Amino acid sequence: MLSFGKMRKRIEPVVLCAQIASAFFDTGLQMVVKERCANMTDALSPTPTEDSRQKAMSNFYMIYNMLAKFVPILPAILLAKVGDLGYRKIPIVIPLVGYLVSRVVLLLVIVMDLPIQAMFGGVVVHGLSGGFCSYWAGVMALVSLTSTEEDRSLHMMHIELVYGVAGLIGSLASGHLFQLYSVDFKQGTLLVSLSVFLYFLCLIYTTFFFLMPSFSTSAHERNETNGFVTERNSRNILNILLLFASGILYDVAVGGGMEILVTFEMKEPLNWSATQVGYGNAAGFVVFLTSFLGVMVMSRWVSDVTLIIIGMVSFAAGIYFMAFVTATYMFYLARALTLFALIPMPTIRALLSKQVNGSSYGITLISLQLSFKIASLAYTPIYTKVYQATLDWFPGFVFTLSSIITVLATIPVSMVGCRSGRADGYERILGN
Repeated sequence: MLSFGKMRKRIEPVVLCAQIASAFFDTGLQMVVKERCANMTDALSPTPTEDSRQKAMSNFYMIYNMLAKFVPILPAILLAKVGDLGYRKIPIVIPLVGYLVSRVVLLLVIVMDLPIQAMFGGVVVHGLSGGFCSYWAGVMALVSLTSTEEDRSLHMMHIELVYGVAGLIGSLASGHLFQLYSVDFKQGTLLVSLSVFLYFLCLIYTTFFFLMPSFSTSAHERNETNGFVTERNSRNILNILLLFASGILYDVAVGGGMEILVTFEMKEPLNWSATQVGYGNAAGFVVFLTSFLGVMVMSRWVSDVTLIIIGMVSFAAGIYFMAFVTATYMFYLARALTLFALIPMPTIRALLSKQVNGSSYGITLISLQLSFKIASLAYTPIYTKVYQATLDWFPGFVFTLSSIITVLATIPVSMVGCRSGRADGYERILGN
């Protein structure tokens, strides 16, 4: 049983509470966008079609997602540098302020009937505070510093598990909470109000109660600091580049596919309600649990690189199947195939952290997150326009595209595995 003093050194309560709040927000935003876009297209056209509603939704999300990814770039770099100077709380606390403000904006959109475009202002404020890019890199930098090289992958997957369980709980409840309303409160008011309240609790806890834990340093990191492994620098740099390439390709495949999936769920033949949206989002968060169990079991017998490839193949199979979904049960079958899809990213982060000094964790991990943001500035409009262009003949085409890109992402990380294998053999020879 953890004492309150020890609990104050754990970041898990923040991750848990913030992700439940995020799940509430995501469902609320999705349903509000569906309603407002339908109203807008119905008002503008005497004979509105499902395709016109889909295009309005996908255009909104294209602008929203691009703002969410472009605006945080500079603030996130500054926050990462502040974190690497020793102020590890800052890259977590400041984004939480932005989260709180952006969720308040959605609440005002619902309560005061503001135009849905007001959310663009909310996402800009969110971005100026560093956004998810800074928040998650800050959390992962903290985890890296409080774990050794040997158990870092497992520790990162543990945080991902907490994130996933929280998302699962929040998503399961969100659809039901969205539909609760009365004469005095509009549909979605309670759900988004709870999201705002939970983010407020996270901000208060992180600012005033959370205590920074002591940092651990592995033998390799101590040697690196003392200059005993400088000859490995060139190998580390190439490994970092290969890991970045693999991570970016995988993020393009996952990010592009998942952004379109939000809109895809709202069209025929699925055309989900708020409750079904919540359950669908929950199915996505189950993957965090299966991925964590996969790492726990398989890490005993296979390397980190092999784990990454297994996760990528799992996603490639599931997203390819998603392209042919025509009924809700098929959606869940496709999700089931992606059971290890969350293994690659935390494992890539763990491998990256092994290539650099502890004082560079923050800037390295934020650089990875920012590379995802920059890539998304290209893939978000491309995926959106491809989806709109193929709506009539094959709306699932973008998912097959994601599957192909995922297969390509396995190539750079496989090269890291080959190089590491040769280097380890060379070190054993030298040791003998």
